[in-house]
Amino acid sequence: MQKVEVTRLDNGLTVVSDARPDVASVAMGVWVNVGTRQEPARLNGIAHMLEHMAFKGTERRSAFDIAREIEDVGGSLNAYTSRESTAYHAQVLAADMPLALDMLADILQHSTFVGEELERERGVILQELGQAADTPDDIIFDHFQETAFPNQPLGRPVLGRPEVIRAVTADDLRGYMQQHYHAGNMVVSAAGQLTHDDFVERVATAFDSLPQVGATEPLDNASYLGGEFRENKSLEQAHLVLGFPGLSRLDDDYYAVNLLATLLGGGMSSRLFQEVREKRGLVYSIFAFHSAYSDKGLFGIYAGTGEEETAALLPVICDQLSEVSVTLSEEEVDRARAQLRASILMGLESSASRCENQAKQLLAFGRVLTIEEIEAKLAAVDAAQIKRLAARLAGLPPTLASIGPLSKLESFDSLRSRLVA
Repeated sequence: MQKVEVTRLDNGLTVVSDARPDVASVAMGVWVNVGTRQEPARLNGIAHMLEHMAFKGTERRSAFDIAREIEDVGGSLNAYTSRESTAYHAQVLAADMPLALDMLADILQHSTFVGEELERERGVILQELGQAADTPDDIIFDHFQETAFPNQPLGRPVLGRPEVIRAVTADDLRGYMQQHYHAGNMVVSAAGQLTHDDFVERVATAFDSLPQVGATEPLDNASYLGGEFRENKSLEQAHLVLGFPGLSRLDDDYYAVNLLATLLGGGMSSRLFQEVREKRGLVYSIFAFHSAYSDKGLFGIYAGTGEEETAALLPVICDQLSEVSVTLSEEEVDRARAQLRASILMGLESSASRCENQAKQLLAFGRVLTIEEIEAKLAAVDAAQIKRLAARLAGLPPTLASIGPLSKLESFDSLRSRLVA
């Protein structure tokens, strides 16, 4: 049972909590409504770099102090950057909630970005970039994103580019933080053993140095173009992502497109898994996904396969996508709906998931959706709606990203003709 309460402080900071007296811990975090999409090209990767540097020392804590203090109480402290948000989160036993909150407030208001730490972390991030580049089933999604949205912020990689990371200065970091890390652009979220009023009071005290306003600019008007990225490389497997323009989080078909991704490639009973892997043995891994943003989206299908199998792979995937719009049954929709519903409800068993979900919903919708609302929206989707959506997607300009041994992979023009036909 959720008991979500929301308070907006006088300075504009939003505080949300979900009290869970049945657990021993508290998960909490600060979600900032800024990510890769708000970066100028010359600073691509700065949102992620700032996330790293926040842990590298404040006016009263060294980088070691930050790590030691949270681990002294058996807690965890971490962060992540996405294309439209950055999150700093912690989980501790309930008695240590004040410490974790103080640490989050400290790193987000009093980080120093000293030169020695900056140079050290710059090297760490460059290694992270190198590791990503050496992981084809990871980097393929960056190529897919950039091909779908070329030469614009939504298409740029979250980790940034080496030449940019080498050039970012402490002043760049401070300027970016001052511009975007202000009270009206942030949500403090918590779930676990706490009371809302006490948590709100502690947040108000801890974040007393937070700027009330910044100079955040509106999002760019992202434009999906599609096309092909192809890199022949000596690898054991070829990695491919085929996709189409998807839907925003606010679209009326948002739940339908997620059900489509689930029934098409969301589990072992899905159409793609059964046809491509189980019946034909063309792949080891295949799945469908949908990435939703505030105003755009991407629908995609990933597959990893051998060089010889690439010749047959894309035609089979295209056939399966086309068949959904013709042969989809209500039984399949019910199965996909049960999968999504179970995933949502099981996620509520985790305080960390509750904390993250309510923060993301506040950033996306300005309020926290109830489970009943979500279940009702899922229940309202039928096979006819998904059929129409599948037919529409298959008729839109495709994006194909591939890396590996690709000598047998059909041409992009052939793929495009197949989909249009």
